[in-house]
Amino acid sequence: MRPYFLILFFLYSLPGMCGIIHVGKSEKIKTIKEAISHANERDTVLVHGGYYKEGNIFISKKIVLKGIDLPTLDGENKYQIISVKANGVVIDGFKIVHSGTSSLEDIAGIKLYDVRDAVVQNNVLDDTFFGIYTQRGINCLIQNNVLTSARKQEQASGNGIHCWKSDSMRIINNTIKGHRDGIYFEFVTNSVIWRNVSTSNLRYGLHFMFSNSDSYISNIFRYNGAGVSVMFSHHVKMFNNYFEENWGDGAYGILLKEIADSYIDGNHFIKNTSAIYMEGVSRTIMVKNVFRNNGWALKIQASCMETELHNNVFLGNTFDVGTNGSLVLNNFDGNYWDKYEGYDLNKNGIGDLPYRPVSMYSMIVERNPPAMILFHSFMTSLLDKTEKVLPTLTPENLADTKPLMKLPFHL
Repeated sequence: MRPYFLILFFLYSLPGMCGIIHVGKSEKIKTIKEAISHANERDTVLVHGGYYKEGNIFISKKIVLKGIDLPTLDGENKYQIISVKANGVVIDGFKIVHSGTSSLEDIAGIKLYDVRDAVVQNNVLDDTFFGIYTQRGINCLIQNNVLTSARKQEQASGNGIHCWKSDSMRIINNTIKGHRDGIYFEFVTNSVIWRNVSTSNLRYGLHFMFSNSDSYISNIFRYNGAGVSVMFSHHVKMFNNYFEENWGDGAYGILLKEIADSYIDGNHFIKNTSAIYMEGVSRTIMVKNVFRNNGWALKIQASCMETELHNNVFLGNTFDVGTNGSLVLNNFDGNYWDKYEGYDLNKNGIGDLPYRPVSMYSMIVERNPPAMILFHSFMTSLLDKTEKVLPTLTPENLADTKPLMKLPFHL
């Protein structure tokens, strides 16, 4: 009898032998909670289209919870809607609306507690406090979700996708709008944020703190209250992102604060008050980035050092570079500047005269913002021309000694 027992055990262990439980008005089981209580490990709970008000749905076993025809789970402005406390859970294809709100607890549409290998995909979350929240997650995938909030104050709104003390997270192809921060990482390592669109959030499109060895690639951050903030982190890779239309006194395309050993490559900064504000940045390489039609392309503080800027393109910015110090310990060689007026007698593609991207007028505006009212006046143009010949206010060693005469790549 032993061989037959082994065969039965093997067949039962196959993925195809997992159970399927249907939930819906015309099904035997009417509620999601009842279906989960009947489900075994690795079963699939199929929820048919309809409207479900079941409070907080707890999942404490490894199951697939899948919606058919986008069933709606309503938190009635009281409850967290789905709470996951088991590894390997899949949540796929739901509309999740009207979670509760709390100033003491981070209530979410979907919350993952200390789990690994979870998948949250193809969901629509509308009017939730936090959208998708992960604490101490490992190797979780959050993809193809649409998260929208219309709350007007930061205090009344949580973050769209929030990850805390997590590792190896994959945040892919989500659309986030109207939250406090679109995507929030704190103490998150070895993770990737890829192909997301984060727009019109109250504070930051991406807020990134104390998170090391992460990458964010090919995302769009547009119309956010303060732009993007990457702070207190190292070994961060930022490739091919778009930072657009982030306007305001305290708004930036991206704020870099206390960043080290990082790489910023191929990004586009378009129509921001300040494209990049850098403070305490060290040993960071910036190449092939495009700065177009910004107020300030770069504001680099005196606390930055050993930062390399090469093969970047500066087009149509009001000011190319601003700084608050005279000692500059960074390298600006080999960039294209549309304001460069030098020449190239030996035709090697490199200007024969250095380009000084910090204008005298920008230094004056940095210290006295009301002086901006004189922009484009004859006097400011004269001051800048004089400063280029006899530098007095601008840092003498902040110069591109090898300015490019042509664009280094196609835009």
